[in-house]
Amino acid sequence: MGKYALRRILQMIPALLIVSFAVFMIIHLIPGDPAKIIAGPNATDEQLAALTRKFGLDEPLWKQYVIWLGNALTGDMGYSYINNYPVNQMIAQRVPATMELALAAALIAVAISFPLGIAAALKQGSFVDLASTVFAALSFAVPSFWLAILMILLFSLTLGWLPPSGRPDFSEQPVEHLKSLIMPALVLGLAISAKIARYLRSSMLDALSQDYTRTARAKGLRERVVIGRHVLRNALIPVVTVLGLQTGDLLSGAIIVESVFAWPGVGRLTVQAIGWRDYALLQADVLYIVLAFMIVNLLTDLTYGFIDPRIRYD
Repeated sequence: MGKYALRRILQMIPALLIVSFAVFMIIHLIPGDPAKIIAGPNATDEQLAALTRKFGLDEPLWKQYVIWLGNALTGDMGYSYINNYPVNQMIAQRVPATMELALAAALIAVAISFPLGIAAALKQGSFVDLASTVFAALSFAVPSFWLAILMILLFSLTLGWLPPSGRPDFSEQPVEHLKSLIMPALVLGLAISAKIARYLRSSMLDALSQDYTRTARAKGLRERVVIGRHVLRNALIPVVTVLGLQTGDLLSGAIIVESVFAWPGVGRLTVQAIGWRDYALLQADVLYIVLAFMIVNLLTDLTYGFIDPRIRYD
């Protein structure tokens, strides 16, 4: 497994290089001039020219990329065009908020989806199965931004139970901090739980019809042992895949939800970078998103071996 992980990590390097080049070129196709946004509408031509030279925007794109890549290989992702602040530090300040939201949403999703999916599979055609199907359909159909707005209207403006947006410092306001986490985590967790529940139900139904399940029951094993050791464990492979993809999406920053709730994470920072035409910040944000997906996919692949001992990485 160690050799496999090392090989996968080495494969990330050329992939990141290719992605960085493609993203760099695409980002510079975004309409708008960063110099005009920084200088303002009343800037003179001389001021715009000075800012363009300062950020190296007057150089050919290939040369700009080579300069950026050389700095990036040393760990220097550049400075933000807007506030002249190191891009690495700006992203590092936002990553904890995104990771906190992603972890909370993932825990909510697992807590809802696993009992619901297992019950729906074991009682196929029952009321529980029907309720699971309706819940999944509603979760797929309702946009996350609309559900977020409804929650704000109900729990913040009408009932006054939860803050509508923001993320207070936990060390100063721990209770308010946890309250501010509830709604965005619920919005993300509900959407993910529907997908996981449907995959788990389908996978368990397939495992229940297999010969090894009938053999385990014929041996007289308890139903709890049959479900837990034989059915659920074999049904987890596709579920872990879906959960890994969704977790990677969460770690990359839930752009819509973070924007609605003004959650200071990477997703909201990406939206701000697009609005500012901040090429350096946007480039680093996208690379962070790609790297987060790669790491989560690697961890997901390694998890397969723990779930199913038949899987080998040699």
